[in-house]
Amino acid sequence: MPLDSKEGKKKLIGFSFAFNGIKEIIKSERNFRIHLITTFIIVLMGLFFNIQPYEWISICLVVSLVLILEMINSAIERIMDFLSPDRHTIVGQIKDITAGSVLVAAITSAVIGAIIFLPKIMNLLGF
Repeated sequence: MPLDSKEGKKKLIGFSFAFNGIKEIIKSERNFRIHLITTFIIVLMGLFFNIQPYEWISICLVVSLVLILEMINSAIERIMDFLSPDRHTIVGQIKDITAGSVLVAAITSAVIGAIIFLPKIMNLLGF
């Protein structure tokens, strides 16, 4: 489909909105930036240890899961803050639950990272 068509322009605009969302979360959310830095370090470690394709797949899946859930968590927090600027028990529970989902994903990611990298690090150190 040519980009000068109406559908092509709509798709480009849609991508533009998506990239704006990514820029916004990078700019405004400290935890997302921490996850990105961690991702960069993990990629460097993967390159250094020359991990196998199946290990890359595992790393990509869990890292993506953490980043996606962090984005969803941030979006839900903003929605709840907009809808209920005053403190409310249910709003607090909603925010806690979504934050908990990020924590579960981050712990899972750390466990998978340890399974992949700890043996390689131990071998490098001569253990």
